[in-house]
Amino acid sequence: MVDAGKQTVVVVGAGPRGTSVLERLLARHARGGTGELHIDLVDPYPAGPGHVWRTDQSRLYLMNTQSFFPTLIPGHAPAAPPLLGSSFDAWRRGQREDPSPELSTADKTELVGLESTGFPSRALYGRYLRWTFNRLLESLPDGVSVRVHETHARRVARHGTGFAVGLSTGGTLDADHVVLALGHLPARLNERARRLADKAKASGLNYWPPAVPNDVQWDGLPAGEKVLVRGMGLNFFDVLGQLTEGRGGRFEDTGLAPGEAVRYVKSGREPLILAASRRGTPYRAKAELDRYYPASVRLRFLSEDAVAGLRAMGATAGFDHDVWPLLHRDAIWAYYSTLVRAVPGAVSDDGFLDRLDAVLDLDAATDGLPGRSWERALAVLVDASVVPEHRLDLNGLARPLAGRSFASHAELDDAVLGYLREDAAGSARGEDDPVKMAIGALNAGRAVVKSLVADGGITEESWLGELRGWFESFVEGLASGPPALRMDQLAALVRAGVVRFIGPDPVFSVEDGQFRADSPWVKDTPWRARHLVEALAPANRVLENQSSLLEGLLADGLVRPRIMIAADGEAVTTAGLDVTAPPYRPLDANGHAVEGLFVLGLQLSAVQWGTAIAAESGPVYRSGDRTLRDADAIAAAILG
Repeated sequence: MVDAGKQTVVVVGAGPRGTSVLERLLARHARGGTGELHIDLVDPYPAGPGHVWRTDQSRLYLMNTQSFFPTLIPGHAPAAPPLLGSSFDAWRRGQREDPSPELSTADKTELVGLESTGFPSRALYGRYLRWTFNRLLESLPDGVSVRVHETHARRVARHGTGFAVGLSTGGTLDADHVVLALGHLPARLNERARRLADKAKASGLNYWPPAVPNDVQWDGLPAGEKVLVRGMGLNFFDVLGQLTEGRGGRFEDTGLAPGEAVRYVKSGREPLILAASRRGTPYRAKAELDRYYPASVRLRFLSEDAVAGLRAMGATAGFDHDVWPLLHRDAIWAYYSTLVRAVPGAVSDDGFLDRLDAVLDLDAATDGLPGRSWERALAVLVDASVVPEHRLDLNGLARPLAGRSFASHAELDDAVLGYLREDAAGSARGEDDPVKMAIGALNAGRAVVKSLVADGGITEESWLGELRGWFESFVEGLASGPPALRMDQLAALVRAGVVRFIGPDPVFSVEDGQFRADSPWVKDTPWRARHLVEALAPANRVLENQSSLLEGLLADGLVRPRIMIAADGEAVTTAGLDVTAPPYRPLDANGHAVEGLFVLGLQLSAVQWGTAIAAESGPVYRSGDRTLRDADAIAAAILG
């Protein structure tokens, strides 16, 4: 620890990641710091919640993880007093018993009905973040001072041996160290979207670009008109909520089976929502479980030990060659072991699981064709033993409409409605649903893959062409879906005529003064509308950002994007910054580490995979609380 003098640290971004850096600095200083430490946090949004988790946003915006999952406080190291063990779920329980004066009436109402397995609103999680931040300021260690600046940092530049941070308010902060915890940044449209937006503007149409949902004024979409919505991931359900319940509509219980469990009662203020995505269907919903990873799923092949072995190879592992065959086996075992247990009659062979176990253990290279011998043996076994309609097709799960064409929009709507009913029923079965358990294995494997690929664990061509090239979108559509409730609600909106679908592989254009949207798989008149909403967040790519701070850092050569080499030898500019190994100092334009400057969060997307998810309380896999360990590494480097 520094034992003399005074250190100054500026943390740019006071959302969850910036608050994590603050907490780690305070915790480490409390354990033995003797010098003075001053910390400035710069963010135009409230410290703690930051931009995304603001406490004044609609309660219809839900988290994508259950109450038991997220935390801002690490479990692997002593926390800054008095916050040891203060996960969101612990805070939730405490606030139910003894509500803080900081809680709003809406917070208290939500807490009454929120259980550990429930999905909190983002506003309530923001309240936890704000509460945590306030407790940190109330218990500062001796010798530490903190100041919050509710403004933008417009410039970070070298100044002597440290840095000068220019503020939008006109002041300047001097710092020995600067931490960039920038979070989501505004971004320029890609070329395709920009052309569409330009044509829309010329035709007087309304184009709504990618945005954080709470930043959008949804009242601008008129009732009764057709609205095209491109994208059926998580932001899609945010859009749906604002255009239905947010306008006075309501869902009522029917007492029927999942998929038909609710009906929608219109307010009359809804538009007609025309939904589109490459798959033609929304993400699959999460299974209803009492934990994040299913209890019945154990990774036998892509285990933490297997990953440690691959890491020991250095940067030579390939995703398709070394990783996917292992995770594929785990998904197969999770599916069929659940099928045998939960679906009597689906498998005709009493010894099926023993034979499956032997097949999955086959050496994938015994016949000189890596990755194929066990797959051929598996196909023979499944053909002989499993009823056809119960055989696993992972690609079919990810693209449920693939290979189908539709004579009309109504026929397509019926097909998607069937998919929604089936998916809702599967979520309700939880641990007894083979499909959801296969997806559970993929989700668990994703956590293990994160540890493997971080900081150069796979080859660059594999990162670009395999992990990011196909697996990312594949697994997100299966394992990153909304709460199961959303499937029931969407099915109800379809039955009420509020939502209709465009079809897989949609094509958008501007013709005759209107947006046009159609699918090559739907033989019907193209949809036309005057409004198009991009239901996705702004691109997380450092060269497409519209942040004067980051643009200035790039222009000054203090940071640069990471370049990777693809399989064809082409240099590819990646989405994230070029950084050292942890504690993630950026590399300057000449490739030298910038001492005293650190990066945390989304801009690490070229060296980490899946940087947006919150830290996990009591992580099952090593990657679960990675963002907190990264914050701790930065604090350690700053304090010595």
